Amino acid sequence: MFEYLLMIFKYMTVKRLLNLFKSYTSYYLSIVLKIPIVWGYPPILMIEPTNICNLKCPLCPSGTGQLKRPKGYMTLDTFKKTIKEVSPYTFMLIMWNQGEPFLNKDFIEMCKIAKQHNMLLLVSTNANLLPSAKEIVAAKIDRLIVSADGASQETYNKYRRNGELSIVVENIDAIIKEKNIAKSKLPKVIWQFIVMKHNEHELEKIKNITDKIGVDQLQLKTVQIYEKEDINKFLPNNPKYRRYKVRGNNFELKYGIKNRCRRIWTQPVINWDGELAVCCFDKDNDFKIGNINEHLFKELWKNKSFYNFRAQILKDRAKIEMCKNCGEGISLKIKSK
Repeated sequence: MFEYLLMIFKYMTVKRLLNLFKSYTSYYLSIVLKIPIVWGYPPILMIEPTNICNLKCPLCPSGTGQLKRPKGYMTLDTFKKTIKEVSPYTFMLIMWNQGEPFLNKDFIEMCKIAKQHNMLLLVSTNANLLPSAKEIVAAKIDRLIVSADGASQETYNKYRRNGELSIVVENIDAIIKEKNIAKSKLPKVIWQFIVMKHNEHELEKIKNITDKIGVDQLQLKTVQIYEKEDINKFLPNNPKYRRYKVRGNNFELKYGIKNRCRRIWTQPVINWDGELAVCCFDKDNDFKIGNINEHLFKELWKNKSFYNFRAQILKDRAKIEMCKNCGEGISLKIKSK
């Protein structure tokens, strides 16, 4: 925790620190008063470089082809406009959503632009199609999350379909070696392992693999399911690796749904086409707020549509379908051994 706070402090200015205080103060005040109060702007922003992916993961709407919105890549112009408007207040960029970010040909350039604006940069990848390790290290990404959920190709490919575990290992090994050559602490490499029924027996093995490669952290995560059929197919047998309570063919989040959501006040999403989404769980952008290419971000952040959505969150969040399976307020990470 101390290391994380120290990392955040590097990217703080007086304006960003004041904005962070205003954002969280207005959020907690909104909970108490039950009316939306929005001071400041989001301290964290998720940006979607693309909603296209090279893998076919069975629980991902992009991988299964169930994503309804058009597919494409964010342009540099859209990215530059966004960063110019938000960077005085926003200190952290989360550079992914529904797709593999490195598929965008301009992705490394986007990372460089973000760093020129002194922004903390988080990137998540399946690490099957990466540029050179030298380019990645030079981009000064703060945290590179590698999503790979198996210690053998057979297990890995049951979820990361079309992927090659050996390529992932080779790419990450190259990045760590390049870090040593460049004498760089960045990126901090985090191997993310979603614990599922077919791979929970490999936890000790994946720890050995990641220790051998020399990643900075192995992060275990619970799986998100959508249908009752997913219970027996994907939920691990060990209940401590689940985020759900299961009764027969029914499942629900362990801690219920509270009328609050920190993400709606502090961490929205700008999709590849410039559409502002209320959060990353609005995968098809069903709640229309507006487009960054047509409006100033400040206008979108405090417009009537967003106000009404926040009001519904505070009144009866359970009535919003996507909120019934949201990780807000739930620990999605599992302590590794």
